[in-house]
Amino acid sequence: MGEALLIIDMQAEMQSRLDSGRDHVNGDAPAIIGKIAGACRQAGIPVIHIRHRSEDPASSFAAGCAGAQPLACDRATPDEAVFEKTGSSAFAGTGLEAHLRQTGIASLMVAGAVAGFCVNSTVRSAADLGFRVKIIRDGVLGFDLPDAKLSARQVFDVTMALLEADFSTVIDSAEFLSAHTA
Repeated sequence: MGEALLIIDMQAEMQSRLDSGRDHVNGDAPAIIGKIAGACRQAGIPVIHIRHRSEDPASSFAAGCAGAQPLACDRATPDEAVFEKTGSSAFAGTGLEAHLRQTGIASLMVAGAVAGFCVNSTVRSAADLGFRVKIIRDGVLGFDLPDAKLSARQVFDVTMALLEADFSTVIDSAEFLSAHTA
């Protein structure tokens, strides 16, 4: 059974949040994801793109809005699968599970945005569905929760610890790249 890279929600809105100065973790995740995606393509590992799409026309993730556009690290090649989601998990209502099963993919490497939300939901769903999951820690963006007075680091560290405790393994991009590049 094969593996695939799953890139979650790396859309222009994420870069806007970074550029605004919002408290974050792994601001260089877009560049890291670009390197990982390139290594996957060279190694013949499928790259799958998950994009958030809001039904609210006022949302920056609404179809056609600038914030919904993929960042360079998330631009799909013509042979790569792209799924749009309207909720938190990449599996809810997208056909992702069927695609993975039909293509023989049993293991997922996950990168993208945002640690405490869509990455968290997707990893938990994948594990519940029986997929093996590795999170590429430095390829995941994290942001603060100002209303809860939680820093980006607090949210990120707790999220990664919870996911690693029961749903996935967590590795750094250097480990991935050393195993997948010549």
